[in-house]
Amino acid sequence: MRIHVATDHAGLEFSQQLQQHLRSLGHEVIDHGPAEYDALDDYPSFCINAAIGVATDERAGVEALGVVFGGSGNGEQMAANKVAGIRAALVWNESTATLAREHNNANVISIGARQHPVEDAIRFIELFVATPFPGDERHVRRIAQLGEYERTGQIAGKHVDQLS
Repeated sequence: MRIHVATDHAGLEFSQQLQQHLRSLGHEVIDHGPAEYDALDDYPSFCINAAIGVATDERAGVEALGVVFGGSGNGEQMAANKVAGIRAALVWNESTATLAREHNNANVISIGARQHPVEDAIRFIELFVATPFPGDERHVRRIAQLGEYERTGQIAGKHVDQLS
């Protein structure tokens, strides 16, 4: 499995430990930065690049997922979700890690490096990677609606308010 990883300064050491662990499990890890600590770095470009990597791999038929980190994980999730085709989920326990895949077919997870010990984050990522999307009709339908809105600004058969 190819796993795209990005962080901000708050998650740099955390990310490096997790990348080492993922490589030890045989995953191909693509690090989208940052390469060094900078307390004033801006996470959006790192996380967007990781999400673009996942989306590009998916379109090419390459099995890939993404993991982004930050102090809380909130901004990193928001950044990743700006990329078309990305379904990034904020994960804070084992249940949210598995449900992100089972119900939402998430292809990126975000974890708050200041919220969890590295051992917990490793477990969340292992669960996320190991959990397949079962393809239940209701979840497929809902994910398709998200994709349709992303492409068209509409959801067929549903009322969606328009921005003014």
